[in-house]
Amino acid sequence: MEISVFGLGYVGCVTMGCLAELGHSIVGVDVKQNKVDLINQGKATVVEEGIEAIIAEQRENGRVRATADALEAVRESEVSLICVGTPSTAEGHLDLGSIHRVAEQIGQALRQKTAFHTVAIRSTVPPGTNEKLSRTIGRESGRRSEDAFAVISNPEFLREGTGVEDFYHPPMVLLGGKSERGLECMREVYGGIDAPVHITQVGIAEILKFLNNSFHALKVAFANEVGRICRDLDIDPHAAMQIFCSDTTLNISPAYLRPGFAFGGSCLPKDLKALCTLARDNGVAVPVINAVSESNEEQKRLALRIIESTEARRIGFLGFSFKPGTDDLRNSPAVELAEWLLERGYELRIYDDSVVYSNLTGRNRDYIKETLPHLEQLLVPSVEEAILEAQVVVVAKADRRFARIADTTAGIPVIDLVGIVDRDSPGEVIGLA
Repeated sequence: MEISVFGLGYVGCVTMGCLAELGHSIVGVDVKQNKVDLINQGKATVVEEGIEAIIAEQRENGRVRATADALEAVRESEVSLICVGTPSTAEGHLDLGSIHRVAEQIGQALRQKTAFHTVAIRSTVPPGTNEKLSRTIGRESGRRSEDAFAVISNPEFLREGTGVEDFYHPPMVLLGGKSERGLECMREVYGGIDAPVHITQVGIAEILKFLNNSFHALKVAFANEVGRICRDLDIDPHAAMQIFCSDTTLNISPAYLRPGFAFGGSCLPKDLKALCTLARDNGVAVPVINAVSESNEEQKRLALRIIESTEARRIGFLGFSFKPGTDDLRNSPAVELAEWLLERGYELRIYDDSVVYSNLTGRNRDYIKETLPHLEQLLVPSVEEAILEAQVVVVAKADRRFARIADTTAGIPVIDLVGIVDRDSPGEVIGLA
């Protein structure tokens, strides 16, 4: 394919070289003449393992060249990849000036083309950018999106130092867009890459790079805080984290990484608090680990605000123990939420077939008698009784039996705190996320 790459910095240089190796013909575009000259001399614009040799070879083979003329590059290509920088502003926003200027140039060039053109955004951008660039290109070209061009969100996953390796072996190829023609074109662009291809909504494609890097930053901060605690206790942090990371069932896995309600139970809150206390007693600062509990509390407060926003007073409450398969009510976020609602005068009917009041024993019984002494009067024996006369239904436990509850609530809103209710249900479903 004939491809134009806008921006010949780190992402653009690696992208153009690797795509040329895959057999595509690439024209690079940059406002800095020295970068254009370097490519045309067969030299890379960045220092990166392997890219210098790739650019030299592909220049010699006639598959890469560069120009400062954006209009020429678009006229002579089927696809334009936007790889310009989006640096942070002083306020923490991304500076999108360069990317908007490229969109204007592409739009102006499309005035002189009749063929369909695909534009892919490789740069890191905030959600909503794809739509704005589509409007800009449409305005400048005088042509309609989807009919004459498509803008596809296609974030890159390249790490400096391993960029070439990452290009050929990415965790995924991510494409966000509605145009089948544009998406099919991008599939062809990456046809030689052995990686899963995810076709998704534009907003998901735009935000995923932020999620990835923020999670990576969180992992670094967590590991460093663990290191500080262990160091103070004369424990080998590297050995501890090596064993920690060997657990791919829970620790390094999709487990728990699902937006929903707050965590609870007898283990997570207790052990988190114990670790924070251990750090405090030894004078070790662990701001990230300390913040986990407050973040969890905010999720409970969000649930309360959403319920209050419905202005309903009678609530059918489905699920009460902290997770399926247990009657453990200790530190269940559902119990705390119910307590807040009762304090505010709400009427609750609670259904959870795992929770039989007469069977509660030991600390579990002591906890609920202290926290919610009137629970026995609030429990009902069936879902039907729980939602009878309810003005809103709250699903507070990830029980698959509640997945289709919105089919039977006869127009009563369902607030899904745990992400279990099917969103294609005919009724109104409100989630925390």
